[in-house]
Amino acid sequence: MSEGRETVLSETAFLMSQTDSKGNIIYANEEFCRTAEYKLDELLGNPHSIVRHQDMPKAIFSDLWKTIQSGEVWLGFIKNKTSSGGYYWVFATVYPYFDENGKQCYLSCRRKPPKGKLDEHIKLYKTMR
Repeated sequence: MSEGRETVLSETAFLMSQTDSKGNIIYANEEFCRTAEYKLDELLGNPHSIVRHQDMPKAIFSDLWKTIQSGEVWLGFIKNKTSSGGYYWVFATVYPYFDENGKQCYLSCRRKPPKGKLDEHIKLYKTMR
């Protein structure tokens, strides 16, 4: 896997974003913006894949979309990229929901992944594409 400068989340970090049904960002909290090194207006309206790291296996995102589009909650480890070319790991929980107008949306809550579990997933992801 390619390397760059890693940003390690603090124990209390809580990154949050919301997307529409197509995966376009409609909300991002300050901590997500700061960690990903984007201003809010640079994220809004863009696909969440703006932070997708090239090392992530496509199968992970295929499973994520299949799960949330079926109305289930998805949990998993994700390596994201920063706007400066660095990266950060998160443990993500993605929830499907309907907004006040009945439109499908997704809420992603991310925190620092547990070290031991992260190491297992890094090894696993190296075997996937």
